[in-house]
Amino acid sequence: MKRYLQSLFLFLLFQSVVHAQAPLPPAANTDPAKAQVVLPEPANPALPSLILIGDSTVRNGHDDGQGKGPAGQWGWGNPIANYVDTSKINVVNRAVGGLSSRTYVTSGHWQRTLALVKRGDVVLMQFGHNDASAINDTSRARGTIRGTGNETEEIDNLLTKRRETVRSYGWYLGDYIAQIRAKGATPVVVSLIPRKRWDDHGKVLRNAGDYAGWAKEVARRENAGFIDLNELAARRYDQIGRDEVMKLFPQVAPDETVHTNWAGADLNARIVVGGIKALGLQPLVGALNERGKAIPASPASEDERPVVDAKSVKAEQAANTALPTLHLVGDSTVKSGGAGGHVGWGERIAPYFDTGKVNVVNHAIGGRSSRTFFTEGRWNRVLEQLKAGDVVLIQFGHNDGGRIGDPAMKGRASGPGTGPETVEDKKPDGTVEQVHTFGWYMARYVQDAKAKGATVVLLSPVPHRDAWQDRRDFENFAQWDREVAQRHGARFADLTMAITDGYRRAGASIVDTYFSDARTHTNDAGAAFNAQRVVAALKGLPGGLVDQWLSAQGRAAGIAENR
Repeated sequence: MKRYLQSLFLFLLFQSVVHAQAPLPPAANTDPAKAQVVLPEPANPALPSLILIGDSTVRNGHDDGQGKGPAGQWGWGNPIANYVDTSKINVVNRAVGGLSSRTYVTSGHWQRTLALVKRGDVVLMQFGHNDASAINDTSRARGTIRGTGNETEEIDNLLTKRRETVRSYGWYLGDYIAQIRAKGATPVVVSLIPRKRWDDHGKVLRNAGDYAGWAKEVARRENAGFIDLNELAARRYDQIGRDEVMKLFPQVAPDETVHTNWAGADLNARIVVGGIKALGLQPLVGALNERGKAIPASPASEDERPVVDAKSVKAEQAANTALPTLHLVGDSTVKSGGAGGHVGWGERIAPYFDTGKVNVVNHAIGGRSSRTFFTEGRWNRVLEQLKAGDVVLIQFGHNDGGRIGDPAMKGRASGPGTGPETVEDKKPDGTVEQVHTFGWYMARYVQDAKAKGATVVLLSPVPHRDAWQDRRDFENFAQWDREVAQRHGARFADLTMAITDGYRRAGASIVDTYFSDARTHTNDAGAAFNAQRVVAALKGLPGGLVDQWLSAQGRAAGIAENR
């Protein structure tokens, strides 16, 4: 017995030394050019389908963990099927490793996938990890233009030997959304999974400043569902700690920081299922099996756009009711009140007008959309002050984006477009609101004001800090404002471009000093600059609508071309 125990001890000691000295296996190659894959199709075409598109973090290689089983690389699109009743819905994982939002299209995979999409399906898209690669090279040529704009780059593709127009990451996501909707299916944008990297404070690094943030922006702009897997997974990583996070990735050399093993893929899949439940996506929610039903809804990706407490805002009144009044209606880019250093242009516009000839009354309040300014009764309070001869400037759009019914949007999202269609929004208290399109609310404002004998000017939103240099911001909202103005007899001023033109003349180094936050709100100097551009835009309207009310400062302001 003693000899047996000695032998066992020596064996275990030898094994520990071997394992301590043995090198880790090499990382797997997921280049689709070297590992061709056959993509699945719906098992039962009569059923609705959950279709997944993306890169290797959604579907990796040949779905075999590179022969290493659970220890190998797996995308979350594989284990997600374990939470769905496949007798009720197909799970069709058509993601391909190594591809970007651009090359999933140019490789032909999207065309073949789109042919499978039908009414009632749900399509989840997750790209980003490969979009940061080179736009043109001889290895993969898969990069996209950074951001969400409409800029393009013409290239002679060194890999395909073809002429190609390359667009932005956000453009490709928006194009997927449009094509999915055209088939009667539901698009959902999923932000990319976080890398296994930490900041100096021990927190997992997020991508809110680039691909995750851009994915969120596109989903909000297009009123598509959004699951912030990047943030939600990072939160989970922070909760369990570095040692446990390491166990969610293959143990290879060099260190694998992107692709998860089966345990990591399963964690991400459960987060996605929670996001599906939070969005209330049917028929998916109804097709979850018992394991899927047991997963709690993921917490909403918080909408960072602030909602000002109405009790903290003092209602403004005309100083001299015998005079005509210039009324301002909008959000925090029109009136912020100085909180956090934010100042809206409506708070700096009064010096451009002669207060002996006209009142300037700013009714704007932070965090409101065209929808909530109406549903909260704020528009009715404006109407109580309106009289014949008044002018109303209305600017909304910053808070109108997002998916109706998504708790993260704080009940602010309006429907896209200018039509009469509505969407039911079921509130937590059981009440149901019929939500109209952005254009419907704007048209209602115009019609109500005209009935009072007032004139309305619809202003497109002020541009974001990161969206003026090489593209135009708020293109959809500007178009909808223009359509409503033409249809209902209002005026339209393209404030987005009036300010953009001014920013371009000033230059980035100056414009950066105009903002009090990373993207949206201006400080005092920025508000003053934008106020001058508002006056310039008004002076550019035909008929000299406000010319008789201008002060000497207002008369000296330039004239902005109304596009």
